[in-house]
Amino acid sequence: MRRVCFLLKVKADRADEYRRRHAEVWPDMLAALRETGWRNYSLFLRPDGLLVGYFETDDLDAALAGMAARDVNTRWQTEMAPFFEGLDDSAPDEGITPLTEVFHLD
Repeated sequence: MRRVCFLLKVKADRADEYRRRHAEVWPDMLAALRETGWRNYSLFLRPDGLLVGYFETDDLDAALAGMAARDVNTRWQTEMAPFFEGLDDSAPDEGITPLTEVFHLD
């Protein structure tokens, strides 16, 4: 099992709407995440827009590819893209660059 942590930047003026959207994630999006191996997935948002994502998966490449192949993910990423800074027309999930884990307390 791999622990994955990543950072993205939500536009400050879109943070409230971003929170609202994630309070009502589409059921088919939630199912797709589960079906493609994303577990224990959490997002944390700092007041300045720094977004910290964390999830666990057995195979990161397969989890990312599985979601990339889902129509629901394409629709979700298209709707979420305007919320982010610095993605240069990429979908938000294409901006996931895992951080290097330097410590873990079991």
